Amino acid sequence: MAVKIGSRTLPMPILQGGMGIGLSLDRLAGAVASRGGMGTISTAACGFLEEDYPQDPQRANLRALDRQVRRARELARGAGLVAVNAMVATVQYADSVKTALRAGADAVVSGAGLPLQLPAIAAQVPDSAAALAPIVSSGRAAALICRAWDKRSQRVPDFVVLEGPLAGGHLGFSPQEVRSQRPVSLSALLKEVREALAPWREKYRRDIPVFVAGGVENGAEMARYMEEGAAGAQFATRFIATEECDASPACKRILLRAKPEDITIVKSPVGMPGRALRSPLIDRVEAGTQPHPRRCVNCLVPCKKLESPYCISQALIDAWHGDWENGLFFCGAKAGQIHTMSTVEEQMDQIITEWRAAQ
Repeated sequence: MAVKIGSRTLPMPILQGGMGIGLSLDRLAGAVASRGGMGTISTAACGFLEEDYPQDPQRANLRALDRQVRRARELARGAGLVAVNAMVATVQYADSVKTALRAGADAVVSGAGLPLQLPAIAAQVPDSAAALAPIVSSGRAAALICRAWDKRSQRVPDFVVLEGPLAGGHLGFSPQEVRSQRPVSLSALLKEVREALAPWREKYRRDIPVFVAGGVENGAEMARYMEEGAAGAQFATRFIATEECDASPACKRILLRAKPEDITIVKSPVGMPGRALRSPLIDRVEAGTQPHPRRCVNCLVPCKKLESPYCISQALIDAWHGDWENGLFFCGAKAGQIHTMSTVEEQMDQIITEWRAAQ
């Protein structure tokens, strides 16, 4: 059951996906890690609750991230691993990675763009032996990243997170692909990615574990993907409905009452499609009646700033507060099936029980 991750061992083959803004911080990540999984802190505007965030968001984010990583490691009690999810598209990408590594993060998981510079950034914190992992949605992306890392830094990923088209938040597929009634299967993508990684496993003479994500419903499905070659699975939305999740109670209530028909595909100011609940904000954006942002905290590189239809950071912060009118509520495709609160311990135990029963 344990998985070798770089120089470390993950006792349980379960990753908790990074969820921003504010849904997966130190409390959730630490709780998952304390049960033997990999808990993940989202670095996206993680300092939004700091008093000085409105005046100096970048300094607030880095200060909060340092504290959150250290606190999550304390909560983990050495059982599992604590990772951060750092989006390539953020202005603070490099600084967030280095801050997390200096604070002792066990791993950096990176997506929302190709993390071609991640090894070079991590090398600026020489005392860290953290595992580095890209998030990919195709074999082509996995191969491209491996070529770049090998050429520039003489290394390859310690593990890979493969996100399929049923994931929540930003998606690495075209709008047509994610809206398709018959999206590409995670099994097909897993085969494709494993084949793309094969030459690099051979060259470096070690495994590159692949964790599947996006629509993995339970432990039984995780078992099936593991039979197909996956090292384990990443779960995200189901952890929102836990006592330990860092989201506000109001945010959790909104996601718990969601129905399958409430989930839609949106266009993010980043330029990527995303999966979220259809809220009044989404209706206004599609109708062209949403006012443009009045201020910008300069969080995303590809964002058109004040020309964007809305500020994604503010919309996600509003969602954290449970503001249904103005919030952007990212979620996975199976969010409409979750209606009861639980704990991280219960969720982890359920996944493992289902996994064992399916073997």
